[in-house]
Amino acid sequence: MRVLYLGDIVGRPGMQAIKSDLHRIRKEQELDLVFANGENANGGYGITAKQARDLLNWGVDGISGGNHIWRVKDLYSMLETDGRVLRPHNYADHLPGTGVRIFRKKGLPPIALINLIGRTFMPPIDCPFAAVETALDELSADIPVIIVDFHAEATGEKIAMGYFLEGKVSAMVGTHTHVQTNDAKLLSGGTAYITDLGMCGAKDSCLGMKPEIILDRYLTGLPRQLEAAPGPGVLQGAIFNIEDTTGRATSIAAFQQDKMPQKRG
Repeated sequence: MRVLYLGDIVGRPGMQAIKSDLHRIRKEQELDLVFANGENANGGYGITAKQARDLLNWGVDGISGGNHIWRVKDLYSMLETDGRVLRPHNYADHLPGTGVRIFRKKGLPPIALINLIGRTFMPPIDCPFAAVETALDELSADIPVIIVDFHAEATGEKIAMGYFLEGKVSAMVGTHTHVQTNDAKLLSGGTAYITDLGMCGAKDSCLGMKPEIILDRYLTGLPRQLEAAPGPGVLQGAIFNIEDTTGRATSIAAFQQDKMPQKRG
């Protein structure tokens, strides 16, 4: 199977790029599945239930989250009822939803998607290493393909998780920093790995946000509310090929697709 995983969706430019380009990209790249981290879709902070439904209608098969997943409360019921939307698994069990979902699509074996959040430079949370180990132990043996989205700040923590999962999962992708890393590779045991997928957001921006606001914060030290930048969007992520029967990845490559402005006629 051939899978595209898109990085953090940031605001309207990221949403619009997916709406306008994803169906074409699915066809051109002959993709079987598309996943995306959607936790910044709502102007950079959280994701609404409507935005999640839109992404699913526009060709995204599953949506993972991160530290902003709880920002918009109307998503909570969707986390409970829609098996295509995840929140990090190492949040407390009594919170809505889960970080482990099984995707079944005609012609493909079952695919497990696991969503985790890191602890380094992040709010206090349960151990992601222990959480994923328990999740893997509880998965049925007839699920050969396992993909993990590790939403974490520190590159070292994500690299450590990659080696922890080496040979145990089909792919481990990092999200959260909004900067695509140049280290897509196959680990031994058939695990595809990249430290960070990047983002789906405004091409001319600072991590998808307005640069002038971030510059002002650095230059003055004063707090200011960040705002998603406008303008054409870029889609970033990674594409990997996975053997259906063994669940081993055979290739991974970083992906980027610019959304160019429409010409005036």
